[in-house]
Amino acid sequence: MTDLLKKYLFEDRTVRVQAVRLHETWREAQVNHDYPPAVKRLLGELIAAATLLAANLKFEGSLVMQVQGDGPIALLVVECRADLSLRATVKLRQDRVVPDTGTMQTLMNPGGNGRFIVVLDPQRKAPGQQPYQGIVPIVGETVADALSHYMQQSEQLDTRLWLAADDSHVAGLLLQRLPDQGGAAVHPGDPQESWNRAVHLTETLQADELRETDIDTLIHRLYWEETLIAFEPAQVRWHCPCNRNKVSDMLRMLGREEIEEILAERGKVEVACDFCGKPYAFDAVDCAGLFSGPQTLPEQDPPTVH
Repeated sequence: MTDLLKKYLFEDRTVRVQAVRLHETWREAQVNHDYPPAVKRLLGELIAAATLLAANLKFEGSLVMQVQGDGPIALLVVECRADLSLRATVKLRQDRVVPDTGTMQTLMNPGGNGRFIVVLDPQRKAPGQQPYQGIVPIVGETVADALSHYMQQSEQLDTRLWLAADDSHVAGLLLQRLPDQGGAAVHPGDPQESWNRAVHLTETLQADELRETDIDTLIHRLYWEETLIAFEPAQVRWHCPCNRNKVSDMLRMLGREEIEEILAERGKVEVACDFCGKPYAFDAVDCAGLFSGPQTLPEQDPPTVH
């Protein structure tokens, strides 16, 4: 199965419609993790949202969405590159129990100190250029609410999102009112009316319908009376660049003394990637090789754990 993102424009080119539905990518995101249901839902919705926005990047690089909170979920992070390859991670507070249900406010922002952060990071930067970072409070009960608020505050663009996630699928739909480009429209009309009509039609969408319906059927069902301009679909995939050599470099940075202390206590050093969760194990011989010279350990990633 191929995970795809599809783009459309209303005929007057004043409203953008994008839809994404992920199965294999979402499976890869979960394969080495055992997330509680509420975490799974929020992370899946953030993955859908990041994919929808990264599809509009005008540069080679990445979009990072980060939600920091003071609740049982401390951190959600999704990085999606311009080619729609993505990775994601979650940090939970070990002293807090994550309930099976809840909203973004109850799970991440009960004390009101949460922040929603969006980073745009071009691959090729001018000298001294820093990634763009936008930070807003967590507003609303859902990822869609928080992101719509962010877009209104930072981009001054009317943006509406519908997001849904369960164990097997992540899905999202984005509506965005495009800025006036100047000059006469190809199909003159009232841009406000087009936007209102698009929102009205999409507000009939239910979460289970979004998750369970393929994109073509969903778009036809919602906008069958509209003339849409369709673009080539783009493939979405999971990509985590971790490998054994990178983990080896990280262990070297800890230093021989700390590595030997871990070996003495546990008999081996075990590390799991924060993003994909892939486990890496180093026994005493492996650890000795870390500090014996410039050579690197052979690339022998363990099989993915299902």
